[in-house]
Amino acid sequence: MAKNVMDTLRERGFIKQTVFEDDLYELLGKESVPFYIGFDPTADSLHVGHFMQLIAMKHMQLAGHKPIVLIGGGTGMIGDPSGRTDMRSMMTRETVDYHCECFRKQMARFIDFEGENGAIMVNNADWLANLNYIDFLREIGVHFSVNKMLTAECFKTRYERGLSFLEFNYMLMQAYDFLVLFRKYGCRLELGGDDQWSNILAGADLIRRKEQQPAFAMTFTLLTTSDGRKMGKTAKGAVWLDENKTSPYEFYQYWRNTDDADVEKCLKLLTFLPLETISELCAHKDERINAAKETLAFELTKMVHGQAKAEDAQAKAKAAFGGDVSNMPTVEIAKDAVSVADVLVAANAAKSKSEARRLIEGGGVKIDEEKIEDVNAQLPQDCLSKGSFILHKGKKVHIRVLIK
Repeated sequence: MAKNVMDTLRERGFIKQTVFEDDLYELLGKESVPFYIGFDPTADSLHVGHFMQLIAMKHMQLAGHKPIVLIGGGTGMIGDPSGRTDMRSMMTRETVDYHCECFRKQMARFIDFEGENGAIMVNNADWLANLNYIDFLREIGVHFSVNKMLTAECFKTRYERGLSFLEFNYMLMQAYDFLVLFRKYGCRLELGGDDQWSNILAGADLIRRKEQQPAFAMTFTLLTTSDGRKMGKTAKGAVWLDENKTSPYEFYQYWRNTDDADVEKCLKLLTFLPLETISELCAHKDERINAAKETLAFELTKMVHGQAKAEDAQAKAKAAFGGDVSNMPTVEIAKDAVSVADVLVAANAAKSKSEARRLIEGGGVKIDEEKIEDVNAQLPQDCLSKGSFILHKGKKVHIRVLIK
């Protein structure tokens, strides 16, 4: 085998916590190791939060290890309390199955499902849905200490709001997933975000107790900004991989607008560019960092939406900043939307008229080159006459508006 994948993951900033690290390093260096990452099907699309897990999975696969994609069709019907202050709403089996199918299609863009170490996809509903509860308690529950479980971070954050017994079962079910995958596929390693540490560790520990065999846990750093905020969120909500939820242009712009302090980290974690190339791109912290942002945006959009849509998004972005309207995002509005506030709403640049007024009051709105300062301002007459204009919201949103 080539370079040990743990070296690759560590160099790029992935690894947060492991157990039996030396043993795991040796194992990954000498044989192909089946490993798994779980994805709960809480929506009909993956989002940026999942993206990093897929990249890690690809690094593992490129190093010769076999990915198991576990879709939480069973656990998804209960909900993971990790990182939440309230209880998830429960979904029907039909909804969960539909989400699973959507995930399958999206993941095929990133992970190779063919070949010797081709990924396999499993749904834990296949073994969780028909469990006999008494048998489960006798076989699995006996190995869990409630005292120890209560010290887990995912439960501690829920004490004040209340933690249902339904959710308390989640750790046992996820641990059981690992045991089933070990027995069925020889899976030795579970990977996931660091908010999953307690759950992942529980599974590795269960295998060691039940099977007297080594099993391993590894978590990744969470994708956050330099000031600690979770990445992948905008004013509109999550940044999705489905182009019907987040367009390729919006996706490109999200990464193009990454803070200077976060560009290098994102390039290391989310792209496959060589580290030397990334260092060169991020060597300067002045306006030259914009080239790194453009590279980040293009590479990620290409991976998610393909070369053609990435090039189209890049052209539109350059047009918006460079004044070329031919490739600029375009919307049509009705002639009766004559106030600037109405235009902002009609162009999806503001969610409501009150938000539009706040934007105007803050000095962040321009029509062509004219700054709008009156919250009740009407569209300039020349815009109505020529039937089009450029709407600018702040420095980053530029929309060509056509009047029908």
